[in-house]
Amino acid sequence: MLRAATCDPKNKGSASTSSAWSVFWGKSGSGLVALAASLVVASPALAQGEKPQAGEATFKDERGEFAGQTYGPFPLPDDAITVTATGLWSKREDAGQSISVITAADIANIQGADPVRVIERLPGVSLARSGGLGSQTALFVRGANSEQLLVMIDGIRVTDQASPSGGFDLGTLLNGGIGRIELLRGSNSLAWGSEAIGGVLAVTSDERDGMRAAIEYGAHDTLDAQVQGGLSGDSYGLALNGGYTRSDGISAYAPGAEADAYRQWRVGGRGHFDLSDGLKVVAAGRYADSKIDFDGFPPPFYAFADTPEYQTTKQGSGRVGLEYAGNGFQLSSGVAMSDTRRAYYDPTYGPAANFDTVGRGVHADLKGRADLTDSVTLDFGGDADWSRFSTMFDPQQTARILGAHALLGYHSGRLNLTAGGRIDDHDRFGSQWTFGANGSFELADGLRLRASWGQGFKAPTLSQLYGFGGNTALKPEQSEAYDAGLDYTTANGAFKLGATVFRRDSTNLIDYVWPAGYFNIGRARAQGFELEGQAKVTERFTMRAAFTYLDTTNRVTNRQLARRPSQALSASFDWRTPLNDLALGADFRLVGDRFDNASNSVPLDGYALVTLRASMPVGEHFELFGRVENVTDETYQTVAGYGSYGRSAYGGVRLKW
Repeated sequence: MLRAATCDPKNKGSASTSSAWSVFWGKSGSGLVALAASLVVASPALAQGEKPQAGEATFKDERGEFAGQTYGPFPLPDDAITVTATGLWSKREDAGQSISVITAADIANIQGADPVRVIERLPGVSLARSGGLGSQTALFVRGANSEQLLVMIDGIRVTDQASPSGGFDLGTLLNGGIGRIELLRGSNSLAWGSEAIGGVLAVTSDERDGMRAAIEYGAHDTLDAQVQGGLSGDSYGLALNGGYTRSDGISAYAPGAEADAYRQWRVGGRGHFDLSDGLKVVAAGRYADSKIDFDGFPPPFYAFADTPEYQTTKQGSGRVGLEYAGNGFQLSSGVAMSDTRRAYYDPTYGPAANFDTVGRGVHADLKGRADLTDSVTLDFGGDADWSRFSTMFDPQQTARILGAHALLGYHSGRLNLTAGGRIDDHDRFGSQWTFGANGSFELADGLRLRASWGQGFKAPTLSQLYGFGGNTALKPEQSEAYDAGLDYTTANGAFKLGATVFRRDSTNLIDYVWPAGYFNIGRARAQGFELEGQAKVTERFTMRAAFTYLDTTNRVTNRQLARRPSQALSASFDWRTPLNDLALGADFRLVGDRFDNASNSVPLDGYALVTLRASMPVGEHFELFGRVENVTDETYQTVAGYGSYGRSAYGGVRLKW
């Protein structure tokens, strides 16, 4: 099997020269240098003669007439705006943080039901999945625990209040109606409060006018069907979407013979209506119903093996709010609810659930922005969170957090600076202060220096406070993160290159100590660098790449954090041929060696995956598409003992009208 860099607890940056990883990189990372060089060589041609595409829009004034709104639509490209920096929409180049944007076109180009395949292309990201499509999926951003990533869907916090760690299971998030994904890497509790230690992931529904549908079928009897529609006028907008996915799946237990199936149906939508000039009401909602088979640890040996167990998950969320913009002042307010209900079944012991959980969060917020002068802004806000959880063995428990924050910003065109503070009051552990600052400076045309410092915290979950092994004396997890980077973009946007160094120190991490329960005993450090580039070499050929070097340390045991690779590379190449606009693409994903457990006694080999894609329009309203994943039929695991897909082919058709 092809292998990536060899994990060595004494030298986390070491690599095996005989591995496929070293063959790819060459000595001293020459492969990376060659890749960067190929992008740089392309830039002179890109910088000359190519003009922005017709229809590309920009802000109407220097600071942005549309900055501050949270809903949209906006008269500028999706990848030029950010919502994760301050909580209100603003120009992405005004932020000093590391922010990446995935557009609807990116999602359609990569194909398939699983959005994690697209998110993996971003720098600083790795995953661990316990089986096939729909299985428990953890996303690590710059080495942070998956539950330290704040996930929002259409502005709604979708934390699973009933899970032990509180993290959102990205295995339950499938494509179909997703129009935009934004990822901020780094601690940003200043704007968002609890959970934003590793970063913030914001998923936004597609609200384009017209009808779109897609159906795909492929390996393991996998079927994915999606439909969405949008309608808008001068004073209103409405978008609805739905989807159904089913698959016979693969065995979660890697050596197993029994396939573990999955199915999900989902509906969602969002809309807005103008009540008066500058004032609108907005609403969004989502519901997903899933069922997945999984393998467990049956008697008499209680070792991992094929079992008939399965889990059902019902997720519902919604938000309604008001937004106002006018005369240099913006306000956004709303109330949101997220509800997750899980039930676990083992038919060996009968048809009834042998365990269930119910978690609910209600979030009310008010955010605003005031233009104090032509170049100085004040962002402010207040919010309240009420959470509750229960299981069939634990009575209902509740918690409340109140928060307020303020950020002062200076924006002069070339120089952008933002700094602020936040206070949160938890009815169990008291007050928590967090601060942050970031800035960017245009060194030359297209060349921008940025830097950020941010603090983060994560409140203990209700399960950690009151569930099995609960400890009501727990304090919040805390972090302090720094990063600095350079971004270069040609005048026409055809060539982009970025480099970032980062570091995050985390303290008070909550760990389970057998048999006593949960305690604040953990300390960790994650540091490294990210490189990313994108080049539109010609009108028909585009390439992009992202590389991450990550050094993680458990500062209590001096060992590596589990399931975090020290090196990861993603690269994509897309060519729109002259043959009836037939589009061909290839994706490469190389992941280095890592350990599966905290003691670093169970190694996980690195792996290399290749995907080939194709699509072709047939007339004005149809498009055929298909792909082959894991072309080389690589055997690999992201969680020890759990299976992953071999070579798999899929094909389908898209319709739009």
